[in-house]
Amino acid sequence: MAKPQQPPPSKPFKRAGQFFVYVVFRAFETVLALLPIEVIAHAGRLLGTIAFYVAGSYRRLALNNLRIAYGLESTEAQRRVVARQHFASLGGNILCGLKLPLMGEQEVLKRVTTEGSHHGAAVAAQGKPLLYAVMHLSCWELLTQVPSIVGYGRQPSSIYQPLTNPFLDRHVRRNREKLGYRLFDRNAGFAEPLRHLRESQGTLGVLVDQHAGDKGVWCPFFDRLASTTSLPALMAMRCDTPLLPLGVYDNGPGRWRIVFNPPVCSGEAQPTAEGITAALNIAVERIVREAPENWFWVHNRWKTPKPEFLLSHYRRGVTLPVGYDARQLKPFEVVLRSPNWLGDACMAFPAVRALRKGRPDLRLTVFTPGKLADLWKSLGIIDDIITKDGKEGVFSVAKRIRQRTHYDAGILFTNSTRSTLEFWLAGIPRLVGFKGSLRAMFLDQITPEQKPGTPPEHQAHKYLRLARHCGAVTDDPALFAAGRPAPLKDGFVRIGVVAGAEYGPAKRWPMDRFAETANRMSHEMPQIEWTLFGAPGEKAQGEALSALLTGRHVNLVGKTSLTELIVCLQGCSLLLTNDTGTMHLAAALGVPTVTIFGSTEPILTGPLGDHHRIIRRHVACSPCFKRECPFGHYECMTSIEPAHVAEVVARQLSLLQAG
Repeated sequence: MAKPQQPPPSKPFKRAGQFFVYVVFRAFETVLALLPIEVIAHAGRLLGTIAFYVAGSYRRLALNNLRIAYGLESTEAQRRVVARQHFASLGGNILCGLKLPLMGEQEVLKRVTTEGSHHGAAVAAQGKPLLYAVMHLSCWELLTQVPSIVGYGRQPSSIYQPLTNPFLDRHVRRNREKLGYRLFDRNAGFAEPLRHLRESQGTLGVLVDQHAGDKGVWCPFFDRLASTTSLPALMAMRCDTPLLPLGVYDNGPGRWRIVFNPPVCSGEAQPTAEGITAALNIAVERIVREAPENWFWVHNRWKTPKPEFLLSHYRRGVTLPVGYDARQLKPFEVVLRSPNWLGDACMAFPAVRALRKGRPDLRLTVFTPGKLADLWKSLGIIDDIITKDGKEGVFSVAKRIRQRTHYDAGILFTNSTRSTLEFWLAGIPRLVGFKGSLRAMFLDQITPEQKPGTPPEHQAHKYLRLARHCGAVTDDPALFAAGRPAPLKDGFVRIGVVAGAEYGPAKRWPMDRFAETANRMSHEMPQIEWTLFGAPGEKAQGEALSALLTGRHVNLVGKTSLTELIVCLQGCSLLLTNDTGTMHLAAALGVPTVTIFGSTEPILTGPLGDHHRIIRRHVACSPCFKRECPFGHYECMTSIEPAHVAEVVARQLSLLQAG
């Protein structure tokens, strides 16, 4: 029979170091044993106050947590006072927690008062187990030294996390268990604690106020969603016993007050584990509010999960307490860096829609070039817009973002190092984007690139991949606007035309071909009205095209703002266009398109959906992605005939109107 594998022996130097720490700790205990607990409490408070000033990272964490909890109710100066008081309380209670096991039980009991003990007595009288929800509040270690208060004649117990130093761990366990208190190693699972509750009708304390990671229930705590353990709720349901929140408060130097609170969800007929957990958070908040300086603010309770901070994929999801208004939730602030070009911004729309649905407390801000502000307003799901111009410096931009509000995350749809640096200097704690070049050193969360050998990826799907990496659900067809023909007005079918392309002539189908197509269709379908669109720098081209048209038409080239362009496009049944930003805008608005592609690749940047048609001619050098044809003859464009384009437009119109 094979011998069971033994864990490898610890390295001698490591064990020696652990034993040295243990010896130092025992020596420190010897000193504590000689001092009155009041002296120890004052010394601990002094050390805690010093720690407030020198432990910068913990001070900032506490202040940030207090901002989340009390930001709408207090000033920064008031929160700083509470944080300083908390450090003093924490220092005093840590030292007192080391002193208490060195004292006799009766001596400890003289320093403790209780309130609400009838709640525990009522449960004990029913013959049910006593299940306590315990918080990191004041000297929570006190509970192991007063078993007669919490046990009601039964053996009290709790679930604990073993220390990594085996010498210290054994010593601490002895101190906690000397009065009959029982400890269950959380690494051994929860079967034994449940058996203790069920079979011996014992008592059990479970810590409930720490971040529970990916396995927790997301529910409000101080009106901010926080991952919360459902373990106590599940235990309460399996043992058919109430869940009693238990609070410990400072009551003077070396003195404490233990408060038994009413059971959670005692009035609900059929509570769920998620519902009990959500209600428990409300109870814990009420308990903390009674003495906020006593709670453990140096723990990252509202930790932002990584990478999926949008919560859509979490198994337990989001649960709100019964009767809770979701509008009470404090916002999870996300700022998006818009692409700089109209077409790229439009291709980001599906990803932004996916982000919007990611969590109920999400508040979306877009940081965008001023020329695209109206575009983002038209999307209808953006809460705030910050604009910039090209002349503003990096530090000025960062300052404006920082002054707007405290953002929890920033998502970059751009690839530039400058835009990443602006967000980084603004102090946004979680920055998400693609790796790029130098920008990678400023990103906290890098979205993986496509695996080598996979098919080319459309830009819109690349943006969706970025959203998916943040936790958004991206397989909903509704993320892409559905096409629909505009209604007839005055008996005319309006078709938009974009004959230009700011990128360069390699993307422009010859203007006389556009004119021939329009004139051919106007002759066969006189109810068509053509509307010409284009950039301000293309006014001359618009006038030249207008002079070539024989049918009814309106020339709006260079005459519309972005908002006016959006309204005009929404009135079109179809858009005939080159590969332009207006093409992407039409697609984003749900306007069907017929697009002529030359030097670029529709697989990467073409409009997506069944209501769009692509016309192109492959030649040996396409796609070249150049602004001008290096051979000068633009064969990929000139080989496309007006008759074919007119046929495609007419067929698309008939399909749309039939549908």
